[in-house]
Amino acid sequence: MTALEDVVTEGPVSIRDVAALAGVSVGTVSNVLNRPDIVAEPTRDRVLAAIKSLGFIRNESARQLRAGRSRTIGLVVLDVANPFFTDVARGVEDEASESGLAVILCNSDDQKAKESRYLEVLEEHRVQGILITPVSGADQRLASVQRRGTPVVLVDSRSPSRGQCSVSVDDVLGGDLAVTHLLEEGHRQIAFVGGPLSIRQVSDRRDGALAALERAGRDGADLQVIETPALNVAAGQQAGAVIAGLPAGARPTAVFCANDLLALGVLQEMTTHRIRVPDGIAIVGYDDVVFASAAAVPLSSVRQPRHQLGRAAAQLLIEEALGGGTHRHRQVVFEPELVVRASSQGGPRRPRRARRPAEDETPAPAPESAPEPTPVPVPGEAAGAVASEVTG
Repeated sequence: MTALEDVVTEGPVSIRDVAALAGVSVGTVSNVLNRPDIVAEPTRDRVLAAIKSLGFIRNESARQLRAGRSRTIGLVVLDVANPFFTDVARGVEDEASESGLAVILCNSDDQKAKESRYLEVLEEHRVQGILITPVSGADQRLASVQRRGTPVVLVDSRSPSRGQCSVSVDDVLGGDLAVTHLLEEGHRQIAFVGGPLSIRQVSDRRDGALAALERAGRDGADLQVIETPALNVAAGQQAGAVIAGLPAGARPTAVFCANDLLALGVLQEMTTHRIRVPDGIAIVGYDDVVFASAAAVPLSSVRQPRHQLGRAAAQLLIEEALGGGTHRHRQVVFEPELVVRASSQGGPRRPRRARRPAEDETPAPAPESAPEPTPVPVPGEAAGAVASEVTG
């Protein structure tokens, strides 16, 4: 048969329009859309030609209502402008795409009201499941979503219970790595810049910094904490202005920032006040986003496997959505690495792995109730990333 010519129609094209142009029943068009293998090839070609000619777009919402679930998953992040979440989202999208799923990206702005509204919208769209870096205090909201039948996986956040999967990074260890490095460089006046401290990742990184000080025989009160209202460059600049305004004798000689955006803001402010980095003040960030190495003074940073975080979280969500009653919740925890650059020491260094206890040290015992983490393979290509897993 000859190809159908393009047909101009007024308003949305319906499945009945396609059937009429192709000379088949509505049921046959439905079969071509949903079960093409059962339709004879000549008939299938005629229907596809009519679809192309009319510019027909299937009603996915109606299909979702019949099927019960859409071919999408939701991803809710705290700040879509943060390059960390951009890289996580790419990992999620890569894994979802391989499974024939699309990703709906939502930005909560670390606001409970926005997060709640997005959760409602995603449930209304019958997504396969929801990946989320939750706002503080979201436990009950997420538990309600799960009770209504939508799987939830926490991203860059540990699950408060064994009732859901999570993928996170050991941020306490990351903070420890950063401040241990600064102590080894001879710094004694160290500041921590980050906030709000209600964000679990921020408080964990501060706790790691305190742990490094205490292990070195220092009082935790020696850490000067400058809490910021946000985790962005502007907040880093504000903190940097506070630091630069201190008398030289009271000014910290090193700063550990809760993320690279803050670190960049501090670095910019030091440049404005003609305080040399690292000679006048050393700076270590967190995340190791792409611009960290490209800053005016390349930033030392605690590296997180961002792309792998996204892929691993999406993989867990897809497994749960398709696994039915056989799925077992898992908590996957990645180890961070310290990448030393010019902002804290002259010349680039290779990534440093997690600190291992010296021979005369006794590692702190794990709580008796906690199962022993076991190494697990994780998707993604970042070399050197290590993960452990607890199965609930």
